[in-house]
Amino acid sequence: MRLLDYEKAIERIVDFISERVKEAKADGVVVGVSGGIDSATTAYLAVRALGRKKVLGLIMPYYENREVEDAKLVCESLGIRYKVVNIRPIVDAFVQSLGFGPDKKSLGNIMARTRMALLYAHANALNRLVLGTSNRSEFLTGYFTKWGDGASDYAPLINLYKTEVWEIAKLLGVPERIIEKKPTAGLWEGQTDEDELGISYHLLDEILWRLVDLKMPHGEIASELGVSVETIEHVEMLVTSSEHKRRLPTGPSF
Repeated sequence: MRLLDYEKAIERIVDFISERVKEAKADGVVVGVSGGIDSATTAYLAVRALGRKKVLGLIMPYYENREVEDAKLVCESLGIRYKVVNIRPIVDAFVQSLGFGPDKKSLGNIMARTRMALLYAHANALNRLVLGTSNRSEFLTGYFTKWGDGASDYAPLINLYKTEVWEIAKLLGVPERIIEKKPTAGLWEGQTDEDELGISYHLLDEILWRLVDLKMPHGEIASELGVSVETIEHVEMLVTSSEHKRRLPTGPSF
């Protein structure tokens, strides 16, 4: 992986958040706090940039589980105002209006888009910006819901790989139990990110760095990391098949 000066990276992100809020003449930011490492790190960076009074945390569970308690832990450790909004009634009403039963993935997307709508409703009402929590690993592989958790005004972690987010979280003082837990998007009970991606974040980041940033040949990456070429091809497939999720809608030119 690349050698990153994490202290300087923190300073750069903090300046970025502060500058963008000032440019927008906004009164602060809203962050969706899930109890995971990315949203926790984003919230910690936002407080460092703006102060705790200008950061609102929204906790939006569909399932009542440990994730809610972890999200509360993040908000309370920072001393920021937070709200818990149970999205189950909203999502269930939406599903009922469809006239068909969505599969597990579609239901997860509905949850993510419901959370996005709630984040923007609060941001609009309070003259605030929505800070996204996506990292580079998930952005490159399309592991996010288009117009859901992929929607935000600014995404402070978007150019940091997941393994780099973990290192920054440690320096910021994010609670240890948040750092050590298995990443999950909370799309269904027992769901984990690495199961969905089919690869560990540590290996994924090593491959992405070489494949996307260094543009190394497949065989060379496989040899250097001691993995099969098929593994490299799997990661490349995740990147290429999700290209449409990383751009705004396009149409023909005239």
